[in-house]
Amino acid sequence: MIDIGEIWQDAMRAGHYETAWTVAANILQQRDPASRDDPSLPFHQRWVWDGSPPDGRQVLVRCYHGLGDTIQFARYLPVLARRAGRVSFEVQPRLRELLAGLNGIDQSIAFDPAAPEPKSECDIEITELDLVLRIPPEAAPPPYIAARHAELPPGTVALCHASGEWDRDRDLPADLFRSLTRIAPCITLVPAPSTLDVLNPQGCPFDMGITASLIAGAELVITVDTMIAHLSGAMGKPTWLLIKAAPDWRWDPGSVTSSWYPSMRIYAQPEPGDWKTVMAHVSHDLAHIRRRSRKG
Repeated sequence: MIDIGEIWQDAMRAGHYETAWTVAANILQQRDPASRDDPSLPFHQRWVWDGSPPDGRQVLVRCYHGLGDTIQFARYLPVLARRAGRVSFEVQPRLRELLAGLNGIDQSIAFDPAAPEPKSECDIEITELDLVLRIPPEAAPPPYIAARHAELPPGTVALCHASGEWDRDRDLPADLFRSLTRIAPCITLVPAPSTLDVLNPQGCPFDMGITASLIAGAELVITVDTMIAHLSGAMGKPTWLLIKAAPDWRWDPGSVTSSWYPSMRIYAQPEPGDWKTVMAHVSHDLAHIRRRSRKG
């Protein structure tokens, strides 16, 4: 039996967006309208858009997924604003200030899961925007988030080995980053004390403004698949992404580049759980860059 979800995932990974949108549109047509934004489901499992065009209408963009999802798809908000009559943005409180500068947002509202905003003329969950607008990521490229540069030593590398609770298989043992701290000055972007030889052993505050400032001041970000990867990529910062052998639909483990973030380079596990090979390649490449910069 054909798995339509796999067809969509494979198309998204390969950058075949027209195919993915056709699949998603067919799925949408088969859904029961009564199940839209079903309050009995967890927010991340809900579908919101009813398929109607946003043109000239009051649009409410809801952020029902993770912080990284919101950052990834926020690129489309200015595009949406050029078609909609008015755009309200119901965003996670932690991201509200960071994304306040995006063009086209008429109203920014802190998302309260206990009291979501009432329905508007046209409701869209932010991860549905590519389908709604039929615009590939290359048509809304980074950078679309900016931050003040933190004062850091030249050549500082920002590290993130932890992905949070969503998928622990994305995490990387912190000790595997130890070789990197011997090659370049490093900071951690993990909001916890670090045993690594970093400039901020107390950890990075879980504050989006401070985190963005540290990313802006770093020369390079090396991170697992988490919000940090999206924030760094959205800022146009050189980013090395470390992913599982079988990642989700965003990343193609067979490619070293991403159409979502042109400044990103992908390092995928050759086999499930094999982070050591990944880190050997990362250490080699970082050492090469440092040698080249010293010669220059």
